[in-house]
Amino acid sequence: MRILIVHNILWAHYKSSVFQALQRLVDNQPDVTVKVLQIARSERSRTGMESVTDSTAPTYAYDYELLFDRYIENVSLFDRTRVLLQRVRAFRPDVINLTGYYDPAQVMILLWAKANGVRVIMQNESTVADQQRGSRKEQFKKWLFDRCDGFFCFGNQSANYLISIGADPAKILLRRNAVDNDTIQSVYEQALPTRTERQQALTLKPNNFVFVGRLIEFKNLPLLLDAFAKAIKTSSNGKNWGLLILGDGTERTKLVNQVNELGLAGSVSLLPGRPWYEVPEILALSNILVLPSRSEPWGLVVNEAMACGLPVLVSDRCGCVPDLVHDGQNGFVFDPNQPDQLVRRMAQFMDGTVDTHQMSQAAKQLIATYSPNAVAQDMLRGFIKVTS
Repeated sequence: MRILIVHNILWAHYKSSVFQALQRLVDNQPDVTVKVLQIARSERSRTGMESVTDSTAPTYAYDYELLFDRYIENVSLFDRTRVLLQRVRAFRPDVINLTGYYDPAQVMILLWAKANGVRVIMQNESTVADQQRGSRKEQFKKWLFDRCDGFFCFGNQSANYLISIGADPAKILLRRNAVDNDTIQSVYEQALPTRTERQQALTLKPNNFVFVGRLIEFKNLPLLLDAFAKAIKTSSNGKNWGLLILGDGTERTKLVNQVNELGLAGSVSLLPGRPWYEVPEILALSNILVLPSRSEPWGLVVNEAMACGLPVLVSDRCGCVPDLVHDGQNGFVFDPNQPDQLVRRMAQFMDGTVDTHQMSQAAKQLIATYSPNAVAQDMLRGFIKVTS
C-alpha cells in the first residue's frame, strides 16, 4: 500500500509529530510506504511564531517533500495544481489523504483520484459552530464529501458536522487531534524549578491565568480582560493573581488600551509570541489556561496545557471541548455569550475552592490518550480499511 498525504504547511509542528509517529508504524509494516507533500513552508499569519534556524527546535523524521519554500499565500493556484498533479502521478498512490477541501488544487487531486481508482481520505476541521454557512457552499461540500472514501476529523464535533450534512458515520476513521506531548511536558518540567525566580524577574503575580494564541478578533480577548477585571474584584485573593497573554496579532494595540482603561497594568502582561517549543516555559509561570474563543475548530493549546497538567477554562465554541474538557474534572466549560460564567470560574480558582491538584492529574491522564502515536495508529487503520 502506497500512502500519500497532501498537507498545507510545514510549520504545523503538531502534524509533523503525528507524521513521524506514522512513519515509524509504517516502517514496521511490510509493503507499506508513506510520503507527505508539504505545499509551503508556512503562512503569513504565523510569521515570527517559529525560528527555523534555531538549533534547539525539535526536528521530526519522516519522508516529506517541501514543494514551495515560501508562504502558502505566495503559491498560485496554477502552481499548486501543476506540481501536486505531477507529484501524485509520479508517486502512484493507493490512497491519498487530502487536508484542504477548500483548496481548489486539492479538489483537482480528488477528482483525479476518483477518475483513476485511487482512494481518498479527507481531513475535516470544521464544526457546526465555526461560522454562518450558505446553502450553496454546504451543497458543494456535500457533493465533495460524497466522493471521499473516509474522513479524519478533529474530534467529535468535527465528525458530527460531517454526519449532519450526510456523511456516512462508518467513514469517520479518526476523531482526535494531538500535539507533541512528550516535548511539551519535558520543556515545562525543566522550566518549573525556576518558576518563582522568573516570575519575580518579569514582575509577575505568584498565580496566573494564561492565554496563548494569536491576538485576533475571534479569540475574544476583550471578554477575557473584562472577566478577569471583575474576578479580581470579586475574590478576596485577587491581588495575588495575574493574567498572561502570550502572542502577537492585529488586536494588540486595542488590548493594551483596554488593559489601561480597566486599571490592570500591574496585573496583566502581554508577552510577545514565541516558537511553540518555548511556550511551555510560559505555561510553567501559570496556573490555569483560558481559551475564550467565539470560534475554534479544535484548540491545540488546550492539548499543550493539559500535557503540562494545567486545568483549563474553555469556551464551548471550541471544537476540543466534548473530547478534552470534562467539566468539573480537569477544568470548566463556559458560554462566551454569558461572561458571568467565566467571571465565576476565575474567581473560584482565585479563592482556592477548586481542587487544582486533582484537576491537574485528571488533565494529564486524559491527554495521554491524545498522543501523536495514538492518532497515527488511527490513521494507519483508516488507510488500511479504505484500501482493503
